[in-house]
Amino acid sequence: MRYVSTRGAAPTLSFEEAMLSGLARDGGLYVPETWPRMAPDAIAALAGLPYEEVARRVMTPFLGDAFTADEFAAIVNRAYAGFGHAARAPLAQVDANDWVLELHHGPTLAFKDFAMQLIGQMFELSLGRSGGRVTIVGATSGDTGSAAIEAFRGLDAADVFILYPHGRVSEVQRRQMTTPQEANVHAIAVEGDFDACQALVKAMFNDLDFRDRMKLAAVNSINWARILAQVVYYFSSAVALGAPSRSIMYTVPTGNFGDVFAGHVARAMGLPIERLVIATNANDILHRTLETGRHDRAGVQATTSPSMDIEVSSNFERLLFELYGCDGAATSQLMAELKGGGFVLRQGALAALREGFASGRADVAETAAEIARVRETTGMIVDPHTAVGLVAARTRRGDRATPMVTLGTAHAAKFPDAVEAACGVRPALPPRMCGLYDRAERVTVAPDNLMAVQTLIAERSRAAG
Repeated sequence: MRYVSTRGAAPTLSFEEAMLSGLARDGGLYVPETWPRMAPDAIAALAGLPYEEVARRVMTPFLGDAFTADEFAAIVNRAYAGFGHAARAPLAQVDANDWVLELHHGPTLAFKDFAMQLIGQMFELSLGRSGGRVTIVGATSGDTGSAAIEAFRGLDAADVFILYPHGRVSEVQRRQMTTPQEANVHAIAVEGDFDACQALVKAMFNDLDFRDRMKLAAVNSINWARILAQVVYYFSSAVALGAPSRSIMYTVPTGNFGDVFAGHVARAMGLPIERLVIATNANDILHRTLETGRHDRAGVQATTSPSMDIEVSSNFERLLFELYGCDGAATSQLMAELKGGGFVLRQGALAALREGFASGRADVAETAAEIARVRETTGMIVDPHTAVGLVAARTRRGDRATPMVTLGTAHAAKFPDAVEAACGVRPALPPRMCGLYDRAERVTVAPDNLMAVQTLIAERSRAAG
């Protein structure tokens, strides 16, 4: 299995090389040259298996010779050993044929743990046998950062720098990033929004001298290994609901499009996904794209679902690459136009997008009403991001008898103020996270300035040697 850049001008890499590189040297994102297919009987055989075994079977075709079968089995087992539910990703029924896929049972209470815990184990083995050291730089709207710090803290081969928008994440999200005391992890509060943080990270990777000197590596969802790990729970949930003998629909709360793209990958592999619904909050550039064909930036609004307060959805580039016939030059042109404000999808690309995806949105008031509704009708307390997804699921499912699964992206306790305001109940942190509010914080506030952030990283990273 080889990997190519969405912009067509970077070297073709192996899985391990693409994982350690993150962003391609031409500024693009890596994708497989071809999608491996799983036959219906192979999908059916996943039913009833432990989550770890499903992960091994789904991911192995993408790995090439990066790890032996025994090595990868051990990686997967270590990655999910700390999850708080034996099923890892259980389904909870919220209506007659509607479900929430609970992805909040990992160590930082968010779906990012499924990928980050795995990629941490893969990095550790890969760098350990090569004797290498890397500087991991990532941008987060809240959950990726805490998951990355949790996965990599204390590892000798990696220094981790996480950029997050100052004052625009929840207190729990912030404290999960700022209270770890290991010397190899660093939280940087950038005076800007998430898109500013993401732009700084991409600029550092595109500064090839800095990238090489600091041995930069990325663990944002621009890293293909992150997307691959998220493909697994589509398979585990679908077979639990009868796949491949029946189709499933999924609604995915999204900001950076990675989790939705993972569903697209699962469908390309042969999983019978009838529809993928993109759920957005008021930062609805993806919803507007499906409605109008125009992908125009309009500014980021702060909402009660801050992990979705994103306008430049990086992983949408991976889908654009497919929609434009894997034409790297065309993808590069679209990304250049986006920097200038936006672009218009050509008609064939828009038709293909609408064939495979639908979309919905929920503003702050609708999100709060949904949290209250779910609490009243089911007794469940959902976080604002999951509530956005449930609104979109209801508006887009129609009268289909197909099961609809909404991805439950985070534990409600990560957003206690918004949840309490919506339904009158303040969700408590799980016992394993007691003491979070009492721990000392360690954070650096930095301006939205590339040189300032690069200087900070160069001073603190050990990778440059």
